[in-house]
Amino acid sequence: MHDPAPSTAPRSPRRSRRPSTRGAAPALALTLALALAAVSLTACGDSDTTPPAVPAGLTAQAGSATSVHVMWQSPAPSDGVTSFLVYQADRLVRELPADKTMTDITGLTPRTAYAFTVRARDAAGNTSPAGAAASATTPAATAEDRLAPTAPPRTEGRALGPTSARLTWAAATDDTGVTAYDVYQGEARIHTVGPGTTTTVLEDLRPDSVYTFTVRARDGADNSSPAGPAADVTTPPGPGQRTGTAPADFTAVASPGAVTLAWTAPATGRQTTAYELYVNGRPTTVIQFGEGAVPAGRAEHRLTVAEPPGTTWTVKLRARLPDGTWGAFSAERRVVLAS
Repeated sequence: MHDPAPSTAPRSPRRSRRPSTRGAAPALALTLALALAAVSLTACGDSDTTPPAVPAGLTAQAGSATSVHVMWQSPAPSDGVTSFLVYQADRLVRELPADKTMTDITGLTPRTAYAFTVRARDAAGNTSPAGAAASATTPAATAEDRLAPTAPPRTEGRALGPTSARLTWAAATDDTGVTAYDVYQGEARIHTVGPGTTTTVLEDLRPDSVYTFTVRARDGADNSSPAGPAADVTTPPGPGQRTGTAPADFTAVASPGAVTLAWTAPATGRQTTAYELYVNGRPTTVIQFGEGAVPAGRAEHRLTVAEPPGTTWTVKLRARLPDGTWGAFSAERRVVLAS
């Protein structure tokens, strides 16, 4: 008996019903490439290509025979400005962070006209147009002038609204002539105007805040006068804000080994038991009044000091409000420690 002849028809092996992968790698690569290209095109389409607005309010004022003070206003926060570029003619002379809106250009030539422009730059690298230039002419140099101007004898200030104030002062005198007036908030110069100006408007202030301003005069040799009398300005609360929260009528008086602080508590509807004290711009201590010891009207606190006589302090304080937050600062006072 013969074995049956083997069948010549091949048997089909059992296979899973997966689709064939032949040619899948090129197709997958093409699909990924198209997807990445689409993402790239979408990203390019969504990238920031809009430049910030031109900085407004550009001014230039000669401060001395060799320097010019340049100031401008910051664009709206929505513009996302990260820096400002200051140009003298077509030459970049300063690059400043977004929180700086003024600068001194030094090393200039006496009796020379200069033109300045400012451009804003955002995080994407977009730069605004230059806008109109501001011009200033430096005065003649007076090399032998070592006598500083007198201090402006009178300073007055009043709030114009929650974010602005007007400052007015009496003119100073100088043997060669005043070339500029510098406005200071504490020890920081925040504004400069020309020699024929004795009033200015200060912008970009904070609502419900107390500011202490002084004015100093400068001459062509860059000699600066002592500060004139201080002027306190209290800006009102903005729309929807609570009433004023700053301690009022703040004073600081030095005596041997001590500084006595006094103030009137803000009207918060409750007794104010805690005040945060700042010395030279830094929080130093919290003045706490215990139960039964909270002053009914004028508050007073005596600080014992260990620093040597002649040391200069700038002091201010703020109250803890009924909701636990800190209120607005009082006026800032400058005091020289006594021997």
